[in-house]
Formats: sequence, C-alpha cells, structure tokens
Amino acid sequence: MMKFLLGLIFLIPLCFSNFYWLMQFLFLCLSFLFLINFSFGNLIMYLSFNLGCDFLSFSLILLSFWICSLMIMASGKIFLTKNYSNLFLFIMIVLMISLYLTFSSLNFFIFYLFFEISLIPTLILIVGWGYQPERVEAGVYLLFYTLFASLPMMISIFYYYEIFNVLDFYLMNLGVNNLYMYICMNGVFFVKIPMFFVHLWLPKAHVEAPVAGSMILAGIMLKLGGYGLLRVMKIFLEIGLKVNVVFIVVSLVGGFFVSLICVRQSDIKSLIAYSSVAHMGLAVSGILTMSSWGFWGSLVMMIAHGLCSSGLFCLANITYERVGSRSLYLNKGFLNIIPNFSFWWFLFCSSNMAAPPSLNLLGEIILINSLVNFSWLSMIFLSLLSFFSAVYSLFLYSFSQHGKYYSGLYSLCQGLFREYLLLFLHWVPLNLLILKSEYFTLWI
Repeated sequence: MMKFLLGLIFLIPLCFSNFYWLMQFLFLCLSFLFLINFSFGNLIMYLSFNLGCDFLSFSLILLSFWICSLMIMASGKIFLTKNYSNLFLFIMIVLMISLYLTFSSLNFFIFYLFFEISLIPTLILIVGWGYQPERVEAGVYLLFYTLFASLPMMISIFYYYEIFNVLDFYLMNLGVNNLYMYICMNGVFFVKIPMFFVHLWLPKAHVEAPVAGSMILAGIMLKLGGYGLLRVMKIFLEIGLKVNVVFIVVSLVGGFFVSLICVRQSDIKSLIAYSSVAHMGLAVSGILTMSSWGFWGSLVMMIAHGLCSSGLFCLANITYERVGSRSLYLNKGFLNIIPNFSFWWFLFCSSNMAAPPSLNLLGEIILINSLVNFSWLSMIFLSLLSFFSAVYSLFLYSFSQHGKYYSGLYSLCQGLFREYLLLFLHWVPLNLLILKSEYFTLWI
C-alpha cells in the first residue's frame, strides 16, 4: 500500500513544473497500476504501515484514482486560462492522498482523521475555483454540516476505545447497545451520504463548485459516508435491529420527496445534485437492512453512482462552457446544434435511471431484494423511487435536448477530443463492469 502513497507524494514537485497534461497521464497510469493489484478476496491484503485493503477498500480507492484523473482532464480550462493550475494540481494530489489513506487505513481513528482532512481540499476547490459569488456560503454549509456531526463521532470513538481497548476495524467485533453512541458515531456518515433532512449542503455545494469540485463531491465524497457505515454497522447489530427501521423509512420517503423536487428544478447542476440524494437514500437503506444483499448492493450502487453522476456533471459543465448558463430554460434544442453531445446526454440519463446494461441496474436490483426482504411495505416507496428516477432523468434529457434553441447558440463548436474522451472514460467502466458482476455477488 505504501508504494502508491509514496508515488502520490513524489508527484507533488511535478505540480509546480507546468506539466499539466503529464500529471493527468501519470494519474491515469496510477489508476491502471492500482487495478493490476486487484484484491480477489474478501480478506485483507497488502498490509503495510497500518494500511491494507480488502475488496471494499480496493473498489473505492480505484474509483478515487479514476475520478481524480478524470477531474484533471475535465478542468483543462483552468490550465488554458492560467487560473492557478499548479495550485489546482497540488490540491488534487493532497485530496487523493487523504482519500487513499481514508479508504486504506485499518485503524478507526486514522480513518476518522483523514475523513475530516479530505474536507479541506474540497473546500479550497469550491471557494478557490467556483464561479458564483455564493461559493463562500456553500463552503461554510459544507464545513459546518460535517463538523457539527463529526465532533460527537470523535468522542464516541474515544469512548469505544476506553471500553474495548481496540480501534482496528477487523477486531471491532464487540457490539454496543447504546442509542446515543449509535447516533453520535453514524451521524457524520448520514450527513456525508447525505440522508434526507441533513442533505441541504449538497445542492448548495454542487451548484457553486467548479466541475472538478462537483465530480469529487458526487464521485467520492458521498461514498465516504457509505464506506464508514459499511465498516461500523457490525458493532451496532443489537441496537440496529431496533432503530434502523426509522432511518430506512426516512431515507426511502425522503428519496421520494427529493425525486419530486428534482422535477421542479430549473438549474441542471441542482437537478443532478438532488438526484444524488435520492440514489444515496436507496444505498443507505440497503446498508441499514444489515444483510449481505444490502451490503454488496450499496457498494455496487455507490460505484455506479460515482461514475454516472460524475459524467452528468461533466456534461453539464460542457454545456455551461458553451452557453454561459446552467438554466434549463436557456439550454434547449441541443439536438439541432450539437447532436454528438445529445447522444452522450442520452447514454448518461439512461444510466441514471438504471437502464440496462449499466451498473446502476445491478445495484438497484440487489438493493430492492434486500429492502423487500426487510419489509414488504418498502415496495411502495421503492416503486415510486424507481418510477421517479426515470421521470427526472427523462425530464433532464428532453428539456435540454428538445425545444426551440436559444438564438445566441449558432457559434457552438462540435466538441473537443478531450471532452469526448472524458465522457467515454466515464461511460465505459459504468456499462462494462456489469460483465464482472460476479465479484460483487460472490459473497451474497
């Protein structure tokens, strides 16, 4: 595990050498080198310096490497306009190091430490490269929502250590039957995923963030909460059987309400951000069923959502760079002007509504199985969630691609090679990983 960490650290001097595209190439190389180290089993591998990786960690670290390399590709405009591109690359490496250590640490406190540290580069991305005047307010939302929930978690970690004298994930087998501790320890994960009621920071942060900030928020930051829940849920088995049903109901009903909110959005980025809340509500419900179906279904959903939502934000940014607006009322009639991107909009919107052969479909099937097995009453809101995810995906596609186009759009170019490559590298893993779905379903 140390070789990749050292590789990332040694990339830091290269940030300030003005080799922007070389950095992007090296990030992609690191993604492929990490892919070669595939963790086949559910056992922990590559132990070194209190770091290690099992299949859960491996898949999320690989997703982090992949999304971070695509973020640099998507932010080519920062390099072209000389908008502090060296500092941007440095922030990217710091972010990747913090994510790598978060997902690979075996100690709960080290996980918590880097979980919080990853917030700082994200905040700098939003405040530094965001293009709206409200970006500082969005940064404050992001910071205070997470910090307000994370300090009780730190106290609960210390309390757990005092009782059981252990903080290693693989030795934390002794359960806690304490509601306060359950809420304190899991509260920060519910905020990060985010669960309905504590989700208001997400649309705010997405709308103000640059494309790289939106990609990292949708692709990786939301997954930190899911990963934390998957790791700690085993110590709350006893209390979880009593109270998990409350959080499942909140997530499913909240997901339905958020789906209705999506249909009323006029801002493209805001719509995609709210759809993330609906999808992650399904994932958190699956985790809280405490079944192996829910565990692996939520992992598949998180990986699928990371690729699909990140791709949609890239598309939103591509249209924003041409039109200068994110409003659905101005972004119309692209089917007439840039039909190539209309094709990509169709592919990503269809994946977002869990059409085959996307990984989203596999994730939803497994999660629906786990939730219906938990309670047959969940079928009501599951069917509404599935239906409305199709509604807002089709709404986004038809509203932006059809209709009478805005008169100032005649001078649009047909797209850069970099943009097509960026979308291709999002879509291909999203739709080809389903061919290797046995890795996810092996343990069910």
